[in-house]
Amino acid sequence: MTWIERTVVRDGVRISCRDWGGSGPPVVLLHGLAGHSGEWDTTAEHLRTRHHVVAVDQRGHGASERHPRDRSPAAYVADVVAVVDQLELRRPVLVGQSLGGLTALLATAAHPDLVRALVLVEAGPGGSSPEVVAGIGSWLDSWPTPFPSREAAAEFLGGGPVGEGWAAGLEERDGGWWPRFDRHVMVDSLAENARRAYWDEWAGIACPTLVVLGQSGIITPEESGRMLQQRPETVALSVPGAGHDLHLEQPDALREALQRFLRHITEPPAYEPT
Repeated sequence: MTWIERTVVRDGVRISCRDWGGSGPPVVLLHGLAGHSGEWDTTAEHLRTRHHVVAVDQRGHGASERHPRDRSPAAYVADVVAVVDQLELRRPVLVGQSLGGLTALLATAAHPDLVRALVLVEAGPGGSSPEVVAGIGSWLDSWPTPFPSREAAAEFLGGGPVGEGWAAGLEERDGGWWPRFDRHVMVDSLAENARRAYWDEWAGIACPTLVVLGQSGIITPEESGRMLQQRPETVALSVPGAGHDLHLEQPDALREALQRFLRHITEPPAYEPT
């Protein structure tokens, strides 16, 4: 796997990106809450054969600014716009999982001329709730940090490819393995989402859209049904046996869905003589 680190600075906040190169239409990958750009490595390596792929460490995460003052959805969106502008990614496809999916949705709604297409992975406009935010805070508090090893962290964080994906975002220092984010920044990043939903923004999106959900993920049938009712042209699929981290659990299924969708929207149809 080969990528180079690219840095974008907006309003004094440093945003780190993994630029995988590629000469085709650009694709920007956005991870979820408490995640990191490395979660997309397997996906990015496959997509770059036909696309210029950039995976972003969102503010407060990974190699990006650890303590940004502004943790609002608007700030996350403005970072995406800055990445697209400063890295000269002309009309990219935005792909986001969970919180990254909401960021991609809001960026597409606010800047329709900037985005070619939208892909939501285990994400939707339905918003969160105070109970969910409190639960995430409690879950982060339960992490026995520092972990003695990355292997121990992977086991605690779910084991298998999911645990390994999460553990890959840790850093080694002071004799242990630590998250590359602060708990209060994560909780603050969900505060506005806990108070509202974004159905108007979803309904106003006009570009091609793919929604990929895990069969046992967090998006309810009611929410996904309303999404398709408001925008029936949306391409949607459910991945059997997958949960919220389907990009780690079932990367092959996600890659195949992405490749089919991207071919449809970025490549001209084959010529068929009459």
